[in-house]
Amino acid sequence: MGYGGSHEDAARRLGRSGDNGVDGVIDEDRLGLDRIYVQAKRYAPHVSVGRPEVQGFVGSLVGLGAGKGVFVTTSIFSAPAADFVRHLPQRIILVDGDRLAELMIEHGVGVRVSRAVEVKRIDEDFFVEE
Repeated sequence: MGYGGSHEDAARRLGRSGDNGVDGVIDEDRLGLDRIYVQAKRYAPHVSVGRPEVQGFVGSLVGLGAGKGVFVTTSIFSAPAADFVRHLPQRIILVDGDRLAELMIEHGVGVRVSRAVEVKRIDEDFFVEE
């Protein structure tokens, strides 16, 4: 999506025990002047991410002194979770499964073209007599 420019260390996966509730970090710009922290949850489509999970992520951001975060899930967010992030001083973006799929398609991540369609139109200049 253009974060971190083109250098290899623009994003780092953390996601281990002791990661303080953060799965990854992305440099927002090439110099690494600002960072975006990421939390990811792979849930079944019918299981929503609730406010406690989002609140825990925000607590981790506060502990890191961070002001920006993205919480990504393969499922959906509960209404209380979505409402919670609207009133925070930190900038938290929630990306649900549908939006995640849209972004993956838009940026060509984890997808491949299975069929291309070519649409043709009449070239009217071809029929102009000179």
